[in-house]
Amino acid sequence: MKFKKQIAGLQAYQPGKTMDEVKKAFNLETVTKLASNENPYGASPKVKEFLANANIDFALYPDGYASKLRAAVANHLNISEKQLLFGNGSDENILIVSRAILEPGLNTIMADLTFGQYKHNAVVEGAEARTVPLTAEGEHDLEKMLAAIDENTAIVWICNPNNPTGTLTPSDKIKAFVEQAPSDVLIVLDEAYTEYITDNSYEDSIQLIEKHPNVLVMRTFSKAYGLASFRVGYAVGSEEVISQLEPTREPFNNTVISQEVAILGLSDQQFIADCKEKNNAGKSQFEAYCRERKLHFYPSHTNFILMEVKADSDVVFQGLMQRGYIVRSGNALGKPGYLRITIGTKEQNEELLQKLDEVLTEVGVI
Repeated sequence: MKFKKQIAGLQAYQPGKTMDEVKKAFNLETVTKLASNENPYGASPKVKEFLANANIDFALYPDGYASKLRAAVANHLNISEKQLLFGNGSDENILIVSRAILEPGLNTIMADLTFGQYKHNAVVEGAEARTVPLTAEGEHDLEKMLAAIDENTAIVWICNPNNPTGTLTPSDKIKAFVEQAPSDVLIVLDEAYTEYITDNSYEDSIQLIEKHPNVLVMRTFSKAYGLASFRVGYAVGSEEVISQLEPTREPFNNTVISQEVAILGLSDQQFIADCKEKNNAGKSQFEAYCRERKLHFYPSHTNFILMEVKADSDVVFQGLMQRGYIVRSGNALGKPGYLRITIGTKEQNEELLQKLDEVLTEVGVI
């Protein structure tokens, strides 16, 4: 079989254990998953009402251009419908961009501690993946990323807020980077968590596209909108860039149901505002816990926190799982000695932190 040489030994994405797997493994009746940054409050009630009463002809293909959803998002963002690309989650949009641009002989630049699919797709396409360490504060080091660009650089990925650190690279630094970067390099701003940002200095990055058509902004309905199971992500760019990306998009990549629920989710901005407020309160619970126990944490602008445990991440991860809580080990993310924990409801956070105290006591941290 003539497989690409570059995928030899390449590992498929490894999702965490499911709740059912953990129940079975540890003989638990209830399990709480705080590992994948899903919205603990679910989706808008409008979505649930629609699903309870939907009358859909399952034999028909969906609208391959996502016309209604396209119009709704364009209206929400005050942009042209031709500036939008829809994917089966942001993962597919990353794949679409990589497939359309990357090839052997080109390189792409990203942080060394960021979302792993940027590098994964670069490897698949045979391009060189250049990684630049984050700053001590956990921000993208844009000066060093700029210095890493050469004549063969095709894409720069900036995850903002960054996953897994949750940190926000300031808008003025992003703007300065965009202004200095070569115009033939695509700058992708992956903003999956933008709805959770509360920093008053943050400026909507979509406004950069008008003067800088080499900027592409990615967002998703999987996080704050609570629609992860429906897999809808979108990218905003110049009409020229979107027109070049569209041919590499698979036809009918968003289902009938996913398009409808995304429209409904978008229409309920009060739900998003409520989730944001609750998330901020939950974030404070974790920050107070870390300060009291002198555990380092990265200031988060997302619905998760990357926090120190001063022990083997896998040991603490297993200890929490045995107690019915699934989180993400820092070992799997490239940050040993840390856990990435999705911010849950007030009650979920309280119980998890109580269980974490038990585990950290067992391993001699506290």
